[in-house]
Amino acid sequence: MLPDLTHEEILRYSRHLLIPEVGLDGQRKLKNSSVLVIGTGGLGSPVSLYLAAAGVGRIGLVDYDVVDSTNLQRQVIHGTSTIGKLKVESARNRMLDLNPDIQVDAYNEPFTSANALRIARDYDLIIDGTDNFPTRYLSNDVAVFLGKPNVYGSIFRFDGQVSVFYAKEGPCYRCLFPEPPPPGLVPSCAEGGVLGILPGTIGTLQATEALKLLLGIGDPLIGRLLLYNALDMSFDFVTLKKNPKCRVCGPNADIKELIDYEEFCGVPGHDHEDGSAGADWDIDAPRLAAALSLDPRLLLLDVREPHELQISALPGVLNIPLGQLASRLSELDSARDMVVFCKAGTRSARALELLVSAGFKKVRNLKGGINAWAKEVDTTLPIY
Repeated sequence: MLPDLTHEEILRYSRHLLIPEVGLDGQRKLKNSSVLVIGTGGLGSPVSLYLAAAGVGRIGLVDYDVVDSTNLQRQVIHGTSTIGKLKVESARNRMLDLNPDIQVDAYNEPFTSANALRIARDYDLIIDGTDNFPTRYLSNDVAVFLGKPNVYGSIFRFDGQVSVFYAKEGPCYRCLFPEPPPPGLVPSCAEGGVLGILPGTIGTLQATEALKLLLGIGDPLIGRLLLYNALDMSFDFVTLKKNPKCRVCGPNADIKELIDYEEFCGVPGHDHEDGSAGADWDIDAPRLAAALSLDPRLLLLDVREPHELQISALPGVLNIPLGQLASRLSELDSARDMVVFCKAGTRSARALELLVSAGFKKVRNLKGGINAWAKEVDTTLPIY
């Protein structure tokens, strides 16, 4: 039996009640519904706010990060006053301030194979607001195994994608992407950037799809992939079909339980920049400063994009963007000691792998990148 609405709730949701496709019964459905939102960042912010405002009765939030000032350009559920606080608590407090009549469950833990089924089991649908491939594949497989819709969204710079992967009625994420891209091929938002308003657009579309599914109205994006570009304000659609050879939702599926998704994707299950190539290859900023004072011939190779040099730069360095490095190896002297760096050490770690595989041996990675240099050596440089 659907729960009744109080007089206060009838007034709060009156604009919904006036819509024939929603009405009183639809609003009672929303009050009786539950949604799990994985990630409280760029996508999770608008998703969570609009689901709370719409009156979805129970909303779960999964994240294990804290609010950072670099989040606030796009993660609008958080604020300056919550910097340093747990994201799930920051988001929960904001949602309850918006709508105190709902229940918000906060899971301050990474979403992993060990806890995913336990967390997701009691929710009606899953919303994927993540920014890494291991969690994306995990979210999909959990949704398939539990028979729930998975509302997918992704963003990068000016482009976004939205779909509903629901194996009972259409394809799942693995039908479209059976294998993850090679590690390092697709940069994260932390590496490549994102227009701050883009996750608002994509996250709002995800919230719209969630409400349609919960209400049983409209035509959800099951079997369709929406492609959005902010620069030309275009919306395109790609028709998706169920893959009969899908290893998770196909008739002969051989993946019957959750796997090690970090091993499967070859990357960590988070979107943070750890800035390390490993202890044997790393050099920290103070040690690099000391090494430069002893050996002025030490080559610094900056693998950032040219426009990043306008933000912060070191004098006398060689700039070869990571995407051009493989074709410009002839410009480098393999007999010369070299330290590679980028913004925070992630791209330079990949550059180091490329250099070592090409035969370079006297090469190190600046752990933490130029941001670490700005924190520990030259505090006049900005951190970005």
